[in-house]
Amino acid sequence: MKQSLFKKYLLNCFLLTIPILIWNIVLTNKLPKDFQPEVFWNDIPNYLTYGENISRIMVFILTFLMPLNILTHTQKKGLILYLVGTIFYFASWIFLIYFPESWWSNHIIGFMAPAYTPILWLAGIGLIGNSYLFNLPFNRWIFFSVIIFFMAFHNYHALIVYLRTH
Repeated sequence: MKQSLFKKYLLNCFLLTIPILIWNIVLTNKLPKDFQPEVFWNDIPNYLTYGENISRIMVFILTFLMPLNILTHTQKKGLILYLVGTIFYFASWIFLIYFPESWWSNHIIGFMAPAYTPILWLAGIGLIGNSYLFNLPFNRWIFFSVIIFFMAFHNYHALIVYLRTH
């Protein structure tokens, strides 16, 4: 019984964010200078900094509260969307790291790709989640609303940096 309860709380959608977090921690310092914290976070308005970080924390909290199960057709579609989104997200970084002087990396579409591609893997997580732990009432649109807020703040932040540096 205790092992089953432990497994129930250990296997949650937060596990899907771990590859993203590791990727970010290991490779952020390899990105071009415009993505380094001293440039990327320089002179960003407080409302944007707080909005982005609070909504990011809310995303992580909600993923922690959603059990990780891939049983239904929707959850299987969510897993595929998560995997495709993760590949696109990783590819957006690889292009910036290995081809920093390319048209792609210096055009708004390529520069902002790490900011807008998370919508795919986050939406995938949103489709995988179909309940919350601790008997909290579940509504998928709560998670989707939080990721929409996060994506709006995150992309606006990237846009400000792009406009300032290009």
